[in-house]
Amino acid sequence: MKPAKQILPLIVFSQFCCTSLWFAGNAVMPELYLNFNLNEEALGHLTSAVQFGFILGTLIFAFLSLADRFSPSKLFFISAVFGAIFNLGIILENNNLNTLLLLRFLTGFSLAGIYPVGMKLAADYYDKGLGKSLGYLVGALVLGTAFPHFLKTFTGTENLPWRWVIVATSLFAFLGGLLILLFVPNGPFRKAKGKFNFNAVFRVFSNKKLRSAAFGYFGHMWELYTFWAFVPIILAAYKFSFPNSDFGVSFWSFLIIGFGGVSCVLGGYISEVLGVKKTATIALLLSGICCLAFPFIFLQASTVVFITFLCFWGIVVVADSPLFSTLVASNAPPEIKGTALTIVNSIGFAITIVSLQLITYLQQIEPVYSLSLLVIGPALGLWGLFTKKRA
Repeated sequence: MKPAKQILPLIVFSQFCCTSLWFAGNAVMPELYLNFNLNEEALGHLTSAVQFGFILGTLIFAFLSLADRFSPSKLFFISAVFGAIFNLGIILENNNLNTLLLLRFLTGFSLAGIYPVGMKLAADYYDKGLGKSLGYLVGALVLGTAFPHFLKTFTGTENLPWRWVIVATSLFAFLGGLLILLFVPNGPFRKAKGKFNFNAVFRVFSNKKLRSAAFGYFGHMWELYTFWAFVPIILAAYKFSFPNSDFGVSFWSFLIIGFGGVSCVLGGYISEVLGVKKTATIALLLSGICCLAFPFIFLQASTVVFITFLCFWGIVVVADSPLFSTLVASNAPPEIKGTALTIVNSIGFAITIVSLQLITYLQQIEPVYSLSLLVIGPALGLWGLFTKKRA
């Protein structure tokens, strides 16, 4: 068996490759509008379809305890292959909104066997220093999410049409799954479950500390994916409001989202000094302040101030994600650790759908101030972290 120090880079790189599927459709959204006659609401619907698929997938994975009963590496590989195939379906000429929704839904379902299972793999290899390890892992998710926007910067010519983004992300996903299958065996801290136990899901929330971490995570998720989905829209709207501003929407979308990957890693190291809960609290508080400050920053004419602010928001909006997952994994019984991570992820992503649909609707009424409602998430997350609850 490979040493844990060699395993983590493999899991991180594979996670990066596979999670590039998540926002592949968002990166080419303008082209999808034109090629398949979609309306402006398609952004929210297609993004929510991925989330719906992920939620259903994680619920099934959690109730069947698949990541605890079977080899996580094989589960990861199979999910990566199916995710790559469904993602590739976007390039078909005869697609319409309904087929695109189905393909994105199935891609999201496949991601349920990638993101939480990747965290389960890391938890099976790292008992101590899990926060730092998950920091790298969630950082890979963030970079994978941003990666399609980076690929999009190379399109626009006859040699590199928009479909290249979809093909490339599918190839990356297959590569990531193959690396896990070939080089990441079951970890030394894995405790396999021999049979299905329906009560495992309900045991997850019987622990007071785990519940507290879960509620913090839920508040964080209200804000995170809606912010990511609207980054290109925010940038394009600012360029329209201030025609003298000159920046590339796809390139800066990649950087604003991608900087969060670095903050996940740094947050893991900082948490070893300040503590996991305190570090997560600071990040959640700062992202909530960004929600409230956004309208004022958007309405001012300095492009430098605007871009710098969004980069900072991109950093703090996700820095707490691996920390909450660390708190969940650390407080879950070892034999249902995979189930705990999966069900908490599932509920968190269900919350993103409500947020996405609400902000998509309000954007049509009040495009500047609607994003400030994302502060609801950090506010409730902080309340959940520090409200005294009975065990």
